[in-house]
Amino acid sequence: MSFASSSAALAVRPSLPFSLSVLALFCSTSTFAEQNATTAPVMVVADAVKASQDEAKGYQAQTSSLATQTDTPLVEIPQAVSVVTEQQLEDRQPQSLDEALSSVAGLKQSNTLGGTQDAIMKRGFGGNRDNSIMRNGLQSVQARNFTPTTERVEVLKGPASLLYGIQDPGGIINVVTKKPKHEAYYQASSYYTSFGGGGVQADLTGPLNDNGLSYRLIADKQQYDYWRNFGEIEQAVVAPSVAWENETTAILLDYEHMDYAVPFDRGTYIDTKTGKPLAIPRERRLDETYNITTGRADTANLKFSHQWNNRWSLHGGYGYSRNYYNDDQMRVMSFDSTTGVVTRRADATKDALQEAHTASLYTVGTIDQGSTRHEVVTGVQYMHNYRTLGDLYRDSSNKNFNMYDPVYGTSDYPINVSAADSDQTDKLRTSAVYLQDAWTLDEHWILVLGGRYDHFNELTGKGRPFNTNSHVNDSKFVPRAGVVYLLDPDWSLYSSYTESFRPNTSIANAIGDLPPEEGKSWELGTKWQGKGLTSTLALFDIDKKNVLTSETDTTTGDTLYRVAGRVRSRGLEAEVNGDLSENWSGYGSYAYTDADVLEDPLLAGTPVDGVAKHMASLGLIHQWNQILGGNLRAGAYSRYTGTWYIGNTKGTMYALPASMVYDSMLAYDRKLGAYDLKVQFNLKNMFDKTYYTSGVSNANAPILAIGEPRQFLLTTTVGF
Repeated sequence: MSFASSSAALAVRPSLPFSLSVLALFCSTSTFAEQNATTAPVMVVADAVKASQDEAKGYQAQTSSLATQTDTPLVEIPQAVSVVTEQQLEDRQPQSLDEALSSVAGLKQSNTLGGTQDAIMKRGFGGNRDNSIMRNGLQSVQARNFTPTTERVEVLKGPASLLYGIQDPGGIINVVTKKPKHEAYYQASSYYTSFGGGGVQADLTGPLNDNGLSYRLIADKQQYDYWRNFGEIEQAVVAPSVAWENETTAILLDYEHMDYAVPFDRGTYIDTKTGKPLAIPRERRLDETYNITTGRADTANLKFSHQWNNRWSLHGGYGYSRNYYNDDQMRVMSFDSTTGVVTRRADATKDALQEAHTASLYTVGTIDQGSTRHEVVTGVQYMHNYRTLGDLYRDSSNKNFNMYDPVYGTSDYPINVSAADSDQTDKLRTSAVYLQDAWTLDEHWILVLGGRYDHFNELTGKGRPFNTNSHVNDSKFVPRAGVVYLLDPDWSLYSSYTESFRPNTSIANAIGDLPPEEGKSWELGTKWQGKGLTSTLALFDIDKKNVLTSETDTTTGDTLYRVAGRVRSRGLEAEVNGDLSENWSGYGSYAYTDADVLEDPLLAGTPVDGVAKHMASLGLIHQWNQILGGNLRAGAYSRYTGTWYIGNTKGTMYALPASMVYDSMLAYDRKLGAYDLKVQFNLKNMFDKTYYTSGVSNANAPILAIGEPRQFLLTTTVGF
């Protein structure tokens, strides 16, 4: 933040360095005492706490709470930040977190565990259950984080360990939910999908009294057919929230419950004889009709902010997240693509539970030092993340299925519990203190220095009796440094250096106490934030060592692990989002990601699984006002994914073809008396392109997730 503008924002950005922590703590007492009478009080409340206000919708985001825990201008953050706005989500109508983020540079779907878990790679790193998904800034273990309560999605590129703890260096994702509003509004909507079925939703909000207390209640029910040859998706959500605020304090309490049932669908497979996906229709599944995951998820967050005085504020939060599920699946073990015979095994997971408790408390303050200003954050955090899988079923393999002439229902549900595989457990606890200082030197220069000290204890294992796979109890200091140069208030150059780490653990296979993964990341970029547009251009280089690498034993089918020496991801990202004029909006992104294994006995010189070197997206939307008494809105979107690779864990890589997918939308809204009416039509994958979204390495049959075919959605909304 420039010195000239910082007096108007006072403590809007959490920041803190170990190098300046002593200064912050010593100066804070005197700063409290010397309140400057010429400085107007400023309410500093994190965006995740404030009640929603009616604001102009659009494609441009000017601030983000993710990188700094308060609303900070994107142009003043020495790290790439992307925001998918509420209007973008409303126009595109995504049905998953992966689809919602398809406009963001450098992100791609990872292993979704048969389509049952959110899994996003950021700059070449990340997967399901990697702890990188937040809800309102607090860690979430939900399997499906993009829900009807989602208002927007923020992405912090690069390491985020300073503020959020143990993370991969690719980045984190924050799902920001809808908050209570101070004005009453009631809305009902329904949609229909061409796959068959649809959903209904109610969204109610308004004040509860005249003293700053407001509420919101969202209820949603979805039931529609899966696009492959069998299966159904069911989801029910209820989410109440209340907020209270006055001139100095804001409190938000929200809760969300979800019941869900989704197909457990591994997709298709690479035919190692041809190096291409199996030559069968994309709709044809090789498992059974009982391949289903059923679960229930709960999330509860309590957040508060309090403005002590003109310079210091206190922020805190507690988050509880829980996901419980059961699944049955017929697992493909191998196949003969000549005869069509598929070797399958009935498996199941029962009483699987993951819970996370996250608590944080931090202060944000400003300290004047001569002609410069420090914006200092000091914070403590605690996180408890436990995952257990109860009964693991493993039946005998059979060969009673042929992919070219499929007959389903020939195999029973799994019945044999494997004591050796059951009670898979991962218990992670961390406690941390962090400090950061954003030091405004003059109207051009901002220096950001910081550090975090983490203590962690993680135990993993399985079996009856229980066998420990690994038990790591250690501490780690993670530094951060960044510099921003403001050419003018709307245009900046920045550079940053950040480190990260993750303990190497395994819930399924013994690996012993391996050294943790350690990452070092450099980023250099420029940002411009005009009246209607926000753009970012970033160069990055991430180097990780001690990377946990899997290998499949072709005899037993077991997965073995070792530490790969080094993996590097480097590239370029460009993004532009915003409103081109009163009636034109759009976005564009491009990412070049070169992710390779540099040191490893088998994989050295190969690309990292699933990473596409080239990815791009483009969207353009136009609105016509006063058409038949209302507004007409039309948009077209495209997303490109270049060639990417999946391996056999032995060094052989298979190339997946590049794909271009096109979507479009048409919406009409108008007033009918006291009611707001809107009808919207979305056409996805317009040209019915066959494409693949992610993969899983496997020695016998590398697995591929298939993108959805052409689909249309018809949505009707009434509000008053």
